[in-house]
Amino acid sequence: MDYGLIGEKLGHSFSKEIHEQLGGYAYELREVARDELDAFMKARAFTGINVTIPYKQQVIPYLDQIDESAKKIGAVNTIVHRDGKLYGYNTDYFGLKELIQSRFDLSGKKVLILGSGGTSKTALAVCRDLGAKEIKRVSRSAEDADTVSYTQAVKETDTQFLINTTPCGMYPDIDARAIDLSAFPKLSGVIDVIYNPLRTRLMIQAMQLGIPCVGGLMMLVFQAAAAMSYFTGQEADDDSVREVYASIRAQRENIVLTGMPGAGKSTVGKLLAKKLGMDYVDTDEMIVEREGRAITDIFAADGENAFRQMEAEVAKELACRNHTVIATGGGFILNPECEKAMKAYGRVIFLDRNPETIRPTDDRPLADEAAKIRKLYEERLPRYQRIADHIIPVNGTPEDVMRAITEVMKSGES
Repeated sequence: MDYGLIGEKLGHSFSKEIHEQLGGYAYELREVARDELDAFMKARAFTGINVTIPYKQQVIPYLDQIDESAKKIGAVNTIVHRDGKLYGYNTDYFGLKELIQSRFDLSGKKVLILGSGGTSKTALAVCRDLGAKEIKRVSRSAEDADTVSYTQAVKETDTQFLINTTPCGMYPDIDARAIDLSAFPKLSGVIDVIYNPLRTRLMIQAMQLGIPCVGGLMMLVFQAAAAMSYFTGQEADDDSVREVYASIRAQRENIVLTGMPGAGKSTVGKLLAKKLGMDYVDTDEMIVEREGRAITDIFAADGENAFRQMEAEVAKELACRNHTVIATGGGFILNPECEKAMKAYGRVIFLDRNPETIRPTDDRPLADEAAKIRKLYEERLPRYQRIADHIIPVNGTPEDVMRAITEVMKSGES
């Protein structure tokens, strides 16, 4: 192949889309088993490759020359085959540095880095260069004075920033979380280098705790731009890189509409999907179709708890959908599992409609009377607000609400 990515498992990768948008060249994803790496590297049948888990350190013995920064870090993620020789670089450094600098200031701060692989070494170098005062890596077994075990890590309660460089929580195992953030009351920021899902369980917990957080998609795009320059000799300007980042995020991100029954989620959702060329799904309609009965009948026969479990099952199924507008039922946000599933790939929009303007209907068991609607709104409002990435007042027409949503979506990551 000319250009591509090697790794043990690549079903999670966005690299093909990113490189082909950035550089205009064909880019191949090549899964290489551990016992195949030696033959692959000795064959040298490529022009330029990126390297991901678990080979960022294993490829080093096959290289003829290693860039000084990559040598210092001890990990290589970009290899160029030039004049019969293999040259190794670390472009993860540039990507991670850009990601952190875009959101946080590490100078004088204490940082915990989860993981002991090649990316953790990159993170260590970046944190040092950004002026972190104290840095400790976390691995299953403490290797040196600057490395602690996970058992020891939760005792580092004065940690101010945490960086996850492990694959824990990466697609398809999106329910996993590397560590419990509640052990760190002084956290000012969480960085997770995982980019698929867009929001890991670690990030979702950070959001629930009110801790600023960021995922790894920007890192991936900026490191790809640096790799492209080594591959082709052409530099990508900053605006082009950010355009690709926005494009890739839009391709992968869902829009999840929450709000009271009758707030207009279905009407606005259909308009939005048509406007943005996205798929459309209504969770209530999915449940009705599967059960073969109306929601009122489900409530009457099985009760509300059973219906909420049905919603959780639908949420889990929809968790890995991409580029979809999802209109949820009014009580969808009551189940924490629904919240976690929707936030993995979705931006949550709360359509806040004055309950006095919502008309009671018989097909909504919990909202068939005006008094019930007002009571539900008062009970659910704090949760709607807490979960939402954006709150859109429903004052005008459905078209007005749709336009307001498209504007906030342009703002990039929430």
